[in-house]
Amino acid sequence: MSTDPARRIGQLLVAGLAVVAHLVVGFFYLAGGLVIPGPVLIPLWLIWLALAAVLVRLAVRRSWWTPAVPVAAAVLFVLVVIVGEQAFGWQA
Repeated sequence: MSTDPARRIGQLLVAGLAVVAHLVVGFFYLAGGLVIPGPVLIPLWLIWLALAAVLVRLAVRRSWWTPAVPVAAAVLFVLVVIVGEQAFGWQA
């Protein structure tokens, strides 16, 4: 860990913004029930929760990788919706 106060504040700020972004992505996971059927939605929620745990772990370690977690969650959600629409005919 770094002892530089500016670096610590930067890491905490980035982690805080990543948490907020992950919560915003989580809203779409919750609203996904309007399009995504339950048997797919429940594992997707569990994956979001696992990614939240990874985010917390990275934040505790003060990693600069925290923003990658909500990005990965958003990409996964979009891919699931696109594949579901194309392959299974899910309609919004």
